[in-house]
Order: sequence, then structure tokens, then C-alpha cells
Amino acid sequence: MIQVTLPDASIREFPQAVTVAEVAASIGAGLAKAALGGKVNGQLVDTSYVIETNSALAIITAKDAEGLELIRHSAAHLLAYAVKELFPDAQVTIGPVIENGFFYDFSYKRPFTPEDLEAIEKRMTQLAAKDEVVTRRVLPRDEAVAHFKSIGEHYKAEIIASIPANEDVSLYREGAFEDLCRGPHVPSTGKLKFFKLMKLAGAYWRGDHRNEMLQRIYGTAWASKDELQQHLTQLEEAEKRDHRKLGKELDLFHIDDHAPGLVFWHPKGWTVWQGVEQYMRKVYQDNGYLEVKGPQIIDKTLWEKTGHWDKYRDNMFTTESEKREYALKPMNCPGHILIFKQGIKSYRDLPLRYGEFGQCHRNEPSGGLHGIMRVRGFTQDDGHIFCTEEQILKECVDYTTLLQKVYTDFGFKNIIYKVATRPEARIGLDESWDKAEHALMESLRASGCEFEIAPGDGAFYGPKIEYTLKDALGRQWQCGTMQVDFSMPERLDAEYVGEDGARHRPVMLHRAIVGSLERFIGILIEEHAGALPTWLAPVQVSVLNITEAQDDYCREIVKTLQNQGLRVQLDLRNEKITYKIREHSMQKVPYILVVGDKEKAAGAVAVRARGNKDLGVMSLDAFASQIASDITQKA
Repeated sequence: MIQVTLPDASIREFPQAVTVAEVAASIGAGLAKAALGGKVNGQLVDTSYVIETNSALAIITAKDAEGLELIRHSAAHLLAYAVKELFPDAQVTIGPVIENGFFYDFSYKRPFTPEDLEAIEKRMTQLAAKDEVVTRRVLPRDEAVAHFKSIGEHYKAEIIASIPANEDVSLYREGAFEDLCRGPHVPSTGKLKFFKLMKLAGAYWRGDHRNEMLQRIYGTAWASKDELQQHLTQLEEAEKRDHRKLGKELDLFHIDDHAPGLVFWHPKGWTVWQGVEQYMRKVYQDNGYLEVKGPQIIDKTLWEKTGHWDKYRDNMFTTESEKREYALKPMNCPGHILIFKQGIKSYRDLPLRYGEFGQCHRNEPSGGLHGIMRVRGFTQDDGHIFCTEEQILKECVDYTTLLQKVYTDFGFKNIIYKVATRPEARIGLDESWDKAEHALMESLRASGCEFEIAPGDGAFYGPKIEYTLKDALGRQWQCGTMQVDFSMPERLDAEYVGEDGARHRPVMLHRAIVGSLERFIGILIEEHAGALPTWLAPVQVSVLNITEAQDDYCREIVKTLQNQGLRVQLDLRNEKITYKIREHSMQKVPYILVVGDKEKAAGAVAVRARGNKDLGVMSLDAFASQIASDITQKA
């Protein structure tokens, strides 16, 4: 008898080997119909998988996260099937699941067009409606290579040829299409109902720019019509909020081909930058940080000592002078240790907190660059705390409290906490890693924060807490971090004199709240759809005249408000007032002051708030009081 233990701990017995599908059918017809796969002893498998020994089984349906992964994985194969039906000469390469969807790369003699994309999606729908059974077979590697060569799929043959010769490979077939895949897949194409092809892009074969440029088709797939529609609506909203689009419309910044991955800040954008930087500088000052500044270029010997040259070399820009090799700093921490080492430090000096708006450079691949969200040159609100082991917990707790306030001031309420633990490639002793990971977890517990574990995602020198923001569209952005590092102070010989008179190693806490200022400003732009809160808006007030008769009064208003520290724009153009109001509204200015003869005579202003809100006529003092309140409250 074969015993199958279900998630509710109930046990079902079968006289012989049984498939996942048969177990589902034994439970009920509804479950049998809904089953997309199974999880046997923790391993995701097809519904056709045969259970031959006593096992634990969970039936996977569209309601499960794994079920959605099966749907997307199978949708990628359905896409390849449709392309081969419509374009028989196209060669298929790879088609993985990605966040919210899938893609598949193809080699074809001409570029696909948007019309092709529509035809492919229509053919996918037709193939799904045929409800063709998806079957699996296993071949020896060399036989599989020969098979794909025989049908002209040379990319597939190349992939299989890279697999060790003694291994078998699995193939999945649906109708006339067969593809190399580990699986698992949904039991039939009829399970794929809610999908849409999204866009075309280019991608080098195996990600190497020296290889052929392939054509990548992106798609999305969901378990229900409502989920698909919700996703498409969210994408439409995200497109409206795209920081690259808004950055151009609001004249904030641009990226130029002369400096790929680097940002040219325009006056308005730099005003936003300064707003973020000056706010964070005040955070430094109010929380015991000493601001420092390190050099951009440092001799490679330092990076060799820290381990960066060995572990991070490919991401570093290098240069040479007088037969010495240097690197542009990819991070600020080694420089802060060199500052710490100047002069003798006592236990009484600890914790010692350094902060720097440090510009860093990392050689990101061009395909990964994305507006100001992912760049090659960026500035961090970087901080390093030198402390004793006994001080780690309090410093981490205090830091989490501080970070929560900062995020609230910028308009973010939802924070996700993760502890990223030791990666395989790392430096330092396991004993130190144990202490560091324990301290981070205890600090979050002490702060009352629920957290997830991200196994293996720590930095090579230490574990970290990742603080992730959830924005207005439900998207997640990992910004803040707190890392405990026992290794770098050891490698760079940092010391302090303890209460016992002996020399000891400090612990180094790496921390950033907003992280990359460039990326954080991009997130802010998208979170607020370009309508930044009044305290951050590059122009806080626009003053508009109706006729020339109010010009001098408008200039007086501007001078008065500027003297109060406000960022004010004056518009005395000979244009209709409705045109000027519309133009400044499109620039998402928080307040527009309209001045006509009545306002001039009364020494007042007509106030319009962002969002086409008419606040009526008020004295300049009353308006100044209102906007000052907005700024103070970070409204």
C-alpha cells in the first residue's frame, strides 16, 4: 500500500503507485479539475507525476503561489508554440518566468512587429482553447541534442550540449510543439486563460553582447480575469507615473548618451535633490552623526584588503596614474575606516557615527540601467557606526525608529522588513556571522517589527536588514539597510582602547536610510505622480497676473514670499489667465496665486491649490501661514 499524507495530516492509501492527478480525483471532482500540479515531499511536480513510495502531497491550484508560477511557465511555452505555428522558421531559445509574467527569446530573420504580437496572442488563445494535453518524456542528453538539431532548433541543441553527458533531459510536448524544459507544467493548455503579450525587446543570446541579438517577447499571465485586469490597470497607472516621463515633462533631469548611467540634473531637479539632502543632513545632525567626506579614487591595495577586489572587481571602474592602479569607490565604508583610524580612539568615543553624502560608481551592465532608478554614478546617504558588540542591539533599534520617521515624512507608511543572511561567497568566521545575524533579528523583535528571512542574500562581509517600501501601486522598493560587519575593521586594522587599557576591534554598522538619492528621488516622483509634497516641490508657489496693471504688486508678493524662504515663480506673460493656470497646473505646482485688480486693491491673492481646488481670496499673511503649516507638517 502507498500512503499519501495530505496537508491537513489526513492519510489516503492506494494499492499501487498513483499519480498526483489520481490522488486529487480521489478527494473530489472539483479538486481534480482545479489541480495544476503537486508538491511531493516539498518538490513541485506535474499532475502526471507517479508517487511510488509513502509521501507527503499538497495539490497545487491557481490559488497557490506555485500554481501561478506553473501558469506563467506554461504560458511561456504556449507563446513559443504560437510563434512556431505562425513563423515556422523562427528558432526558440529560452523562456523563463519573471515577476508578474514571462518572456521568450526568439531568433528570426526579421524584427517582429506590433501586428505580429497581436497575431501571436490570438494564436495563443486558439491553442489554449484546444485544451491539448501537456506530456513529458525523458531522453539521454546526446539523443536530445540530435533531436533538436534534426528539427532545426540549434539554440536548443546548444543549451542541451552544455549539460553533462551522463545526464538525461526532459522534454514537454503540447500538440505539435515540443520544448526542452525541467518542468513542471500545467496538465493541459486549457488551463491557460488569462494572459496578454506586453511588449517586444532585444536580448543578446546568453546575455553576451558578442552574440546574436535575439527578439524577446514579454507577456503576463494570471489565475483570473480580475487579476489580469487589475495588473493591466496598475501598469497603465505606473506608465503615467514613470519617473523618466515625468522627469522630462517637469524639467527635472535627463540621461545623455555621452554619459550612460549618469544623471544631468536640471535646476528644478537639483532643487528636489537638495531638499532630500538637506533633510537628511538635519537627520545626521539631530542623531549624533559627524559628517565626513572621502576621496573618489583610492588605490587598489585598499580594495584588496577589504575583499572588494576579489569579490566585487567586475562592478568597479578603474584608472591608472604613474603606474599605480586605482578604483573609483563603489562604496564609502573603507574610507570611513581610514578616517576612524586617524588618532587613538577610546571606548568612551563609542558609538562613533560617521555620515557622508558619498558619491559612488558601479559598472552596471547597460541593459540593467533604468532612468535614475539604476545608474552607474549615485550618491548615498551613507553612514557607518563604530561600536562595541554590546552596543549593536541599541544602535539597530534606534536606527529602525529613525528610519520609520524619515519614511513617514516622505509619505511612505508601509515598510517590509527582511533579514538577509550569509551568502556562500563570504569573508569572516561563522562565529561572527552567528553574532551578527542574531543581533539584527533581536533588534527587529525589540522594535516590534515582523520580518522575513532572505537566506543567502547578505553582503559578502556581513548580514543585513533590508527595509523595503511599498508604494501607492503596491510595488516594493528596497531602500534602507543596516549591516553588521565584524570583518572589515579586522582587515583594515581598526582599533579602539578598551576600559581595560587593551586594544580591541570595533564592530562596524553600515547603514543607509534612503540609499541612493537618485533612486529614492525616482521612487518619490512615481509615488506622488510628480506632485511632490509642498516641502519638496521645486516650485512651491506660482504668482500669475491677469493684466499688466498688477505687475508691480505681483513682484512685491514674490519678494515677500521669497524672503520667507519659499520657492516662488513669477509669470507676467501676456497670455490668457486660463492658459497660464493650466500650464502651471500641469507643472504640478502646489499653489497658484492669481492677482487681478480686485486682489491688488484689497492687498490679497486668489489662491488655487493643486488638484484644481479654488481656496478663494485671502490675505497674503493668511496664505503664508497656510503654506508654512504645510511645509512644517510635511503635508
